[in-house]
Amino acid sequence: MPRTATEKTADTARHLAQEALDGAEHAVQATRDLANASLDTAERRVHQLRREAEPATRDLSALAQELATRSIDYCADASDRARRQFNQAVDATGRYVAEQPGKSLLIAAATGAAVAMAAVYASRARQR
Repeated sequence: MPRTATEKTADTARHLAQEALDGAEHAVQATRDLANASLDTAERRVHQLRREAEPATRDLSALAQELATRSIDYCADASDRARRQFNQAVDATGRYVAEQPGKSLLIAAATGAAVAMAAVYASRARQR
């Protein structure tokens, strides 16, 4: 049976539509392949950067640990020196008081009077 012009036109339209869909599907697949390749490249670069940064990170960590250890040691030494100096001052004061009790009593009384006067002046200044 002969095909009508309408049937031929419909077949042509179906064929063209199928070719357009095939082309779109091919474009989508090509885009997907390109995106996957780009992501793979980016992932490899991130891994490479991480490998390159690891030694520097380890070095910085070691330096920070060394600095922290040195700081702790310095603080401990400074604290020990301050404690020794304070103890020496206490001992020297004790010896002075034992050797010069009269002078020590006068110095203590004068110091007490000076502190009392400073307190009185400070309280008066606050009241004003």
